[in-house]
Amino acid sequence: MSNPDISPEDAALRAAKNVYHLGATTVYSHPGDSRFAYTLYVPEAIEDSARPVDLVVSLHGSTRAMEIYRNGFAEFGRWNDCVILSPLFPVGVLGDGNGDGYKQIVEGDIRYDQVLLDMIASVGKRYGRSFETFALFGYSGGGQFTHRFCYLHPEKLWAASIGAPGSVTLLDADQDWWVGVRDFATRFGKPLNLPALQRLPVHMVVGDSDLETWEITHREGGKHFMAGANAAGRTRPERLATLKASFEAAGVQVHFDLLPNVAHQGIKAMPAAQDFFAKVLRHKRSLG
Repeated sequence: MSNPDISPEDAALRAAKNVYHLGATTVYSHPGDSRFAYTLYVPEAIEDSARPVDLVVSLHGSTRAMEIYRNGFAEFGRWNDCVILSPLFPVGVLGDGNGDGYKQIVEGDIRYDQVLLDMIASVGKRYGRSFETFALFGYSGGGQFTHRFCYLHPEKLWAASIGAPGSVTLLDADQDWWVGVRDFATRFGKPLNLPALQRLPVHMVVGDSDLETWEITHREGGKHFMAGANAAGRTRPERLATLKASFEAAGVQVHFDLLPNVAHQGIKAMPAAQDFFAKVLRHKRSLG
């Protein structure tokens, strides 16, 4: 039944708000750069300004299935009062068919870390929230982005979950980027903030059956080939274990999940990431 105290105009506005601004939203063009887009899950708790609402970014892999990454975290967002932001970083942004730009953080004049931070600021402005820190989950290509973002902006994160990256950048001061971080300060204009990285709750997740190597083996002459490109291991589990060891050698604590009988399937890694985020979030909110 309609409410006689609400005008047809107000009812229409309320219906539009429920469809487009709450729950699983439509796809939005990023106002700072329309080459990029994002979709959201927004819990009803956002309407209560006195209620704490946090942000989780769930980032796609090479298939760019952003709605799967949004939907996979929607129930987590509903029950934990979190906005879920799933960006879209398309293939071939510069017209060259490159599908790896966001994984490497830098593509031409694009800094994908800054694109994400600008998206977050835009979403915060829309909903009247200030998301000064957020949690970041990325799988496959998104896992590459996630661990490299941790190096660039550890102070911006309240947790990170790194899922099955095909290539890893180690905290190795004897190797240049992207294999190591020797030239990090020169390349990115600021030093790596190791104390902030050491304080960051870090989760890593990969399936024990994620053993295909055709996509992740760097061959001489390839666009990302450099000395040491394959040195972290042959498979994704091997490479993520090497990244874990690199983090821990630098004083960064890591919770590592090796999922039994799981191949390269991001949707199956999400529950482990969510369990980790929920634990960190409870502690974060207990501190006020």
